[in-house]
Amino acid sequence: MPTPLTFALPAELDGPYVKAQPKGLIGMRILLVGAGGVGGAAVRIAARRDFFEHMVVADYDPARAEAAVAAVDGVGAPGRFSAARIDASDEAAVTALLREQRCDVLFNATDPRFVMPLFRAAYAAGAHYLDMAMSLSAPHPDAPYAECGVKLGDDQFALAPDWEAADRLALVGMGVEPGLSDVFARYAADELFDEIEEIGVRDGANLTVEGYEFAPSFSIWTTIEECLNPPVVYERGRGWYTTEPFSEPEVFEFPEGIGAVECVNVEHEEVLLVPRWVEAKRVTFKYGLGDDFIGKLKTLHALGLDRTEPLTVRTADGAATTARVSPRDVVAAALPDPATLGDRMHGKTCAGTWVTGTKDGRPREVYLYHVVDNQWSMREYGSQAVVWQTAINPIVALELLAGGVWKGAGVLGPEAFAPKPFLDLLVEYGSPWGIRES
Repeated sequence: MPTPLTFALPAELDGPYVKAQPKGLIGMRILLVGAGGVGGAAVRIAARRDFFEHMVVADYDPARAEAAVAAVDGVGAPGRFSAARIDASDEAAVTALLREQRCDVLFNATDPRFVMPLFRAAYAAGAHYLDMAMSLSAPHPDAPYAECGVKLGDDQFALAPDWEAADRLALVGMGVEPGLSDVFARYAADELFDEIEEIGVRDGANLTVEGYEFAPSFSIWTTIEECLNPPVVYERGRGWYTTEPFSEPEVFEFPEGIGAVECVNVEHEEVLLVPRWVEAKRVTFKYGLGDDFIGKLKTLHALGLDRTEPLTVRTADGAATTARVSPRDVVAAALPDPATLGDRMHGKTCAGTWVTGTKDGRPREVYLYHVVDNQWSMREYGSQAVVWQTAINPIVALELLAGGVWKGAGVLGPEAFAPKPFLDLLVEYGSPWGIRES
């Protein structure tokens, strides 16, 4: 296998607290909604930077918000974090909190169900907006495995003219996948290729969790949504179309000892975002799930436990008492919280973008990637690898926005911005990325 090129952290920046040097907007105030695994990790990462004045950490469970704030007590300048309770589905309450706290940006770290109320609340409050997953899709009513229905992000892009007219930015899909994978795609187009044949996001890991027969390392609610919906593929001349879940299996060799993992088509935002800003003949997303994980997802689907529509069930109090609950929410409640699995987790996770095409008239194939070792992320931040890898990218993006390096208005994906400042700052944060040339 070719030797990867790794972009390492400069020695002078290797420390627990890195002082940022904002160049533009000073005093950014952020409302972070969602203090779960990714939100909590984002707080720990942001605490080591000084590009913002204050971050309000809000969650439906006030104890989670308070714990996230308490975890960074004594890190960086004092008094920069506060906790609040908020219902992410309550648009009016979120709008009021944004105004009350004078927040410049709403950072959405909730699951995709809450994208639209938070998106609308930010617009109503005159704030900017950033998320890591886009508005939900709906399958085509007649041909779900051939044609697109409502695509991921359609509801947000429909409101793009309003955001542009208001001179406000909604930066959508700015996690790791989507997010860093999209930055890699733009970097490849700008720096590495003259013409691109295919951009294929490939995600794989060798993570294991001790003591559990089944313990996903990321939100099972979101994982079910991604994996059981019809996957979307983009082809120039044909546009976007769908296939059967888990289609087109391939074995992909991941770097840094992870090795060969079978990957399958999964619905993901990159396929909807990349073609809007990057010229490519084909765009795909494939996830390394494994037969066991796929089998469990298929079983959940067969039993109807992937459904989000509430059912009426008897409570523990007896037959006389009932409650309305979503089967998927029950599955999520029955499984361990991914944020709590770090001490039992071993291995590495890799997010990356595989690109083929030509440069100077010659064929070229590269894989741009980002690997996080769980042992490292737990030791350095107390966050497991998957949530930490997701959380670092929106914080990097917020710093670029605060410094005026990234600017824009409307509803924009990561591909709409210059990739090199992002990748350089990612290295400065202590999180190197790499390129493998084939």
